[in-house]
Amino acid sequence: MDRGVYDVFTKIPTLFTDRLILRKIGVSDLADVYDYSRRPEVSRYLLWSPHSDPQITKSHLKYIQTRYAKHDFFDWAVVVADSGKMIGTCGFSRLDEENNSAEIGYVLNSDYWGMGYAAEAVRRIMTFAFDTLGFHRIYARILEGNAASERVAQKCGMIQESTHRRALIVKGEYKTFSEYAILKEEFDAMR
Repeated sequence: MDRGVYDVFTKIPTLFTDRLILRKIGVSDLADVYDYSRRPEVSRYLLWSPHSDPQITKSHLKYIQTRYAKHDFFDWAVVVADSGKMIGTCGFSRLDEENNSAEIGYVLNSDYWGMGYAAEAVRRIMTFAFDTLGFHRIYARILEGNAASERVAQKCGMIQESTHRRALIVKGEYKTFSEYAILKEEFDAMR
């Protein structure tokens, strides 16, 4: 992985699946982002708390734009192609240049859970990461109890590699998480 990876995110490419459009997140996504960000069930296993007011969401979306401009934000909006509704995000929480790997993360509006959208988005981002960006390994950190996210990781070919007991402070409490990962050659074998 070289510095060119960061340059890709100066103008985040739009990606497509059978049912989804993955595109840059914009301030114009305020209503859709607030719709899922306000829900306690959506952020239950995430590092952030529900948004209590649309202004919090608006500030966050503006902040994202500054991070895109600095080439250090690596998330796509997940949009249902038929309706144009943004239902969540998928992308990279961290890039590890030295080891040619990235941490993937995803969140969806709870109205769209159980429909295969998360796995569809994750597989498309993985394809982009391995084929276009030249990554060697992609991993996900999933908080204990988040069985739905574990199923997404498994559907996408990720294997649980480790468990980190009470290793992460989330909302003031120590939480246990498992790390799932997939290597490029494993992903290639699945295709």
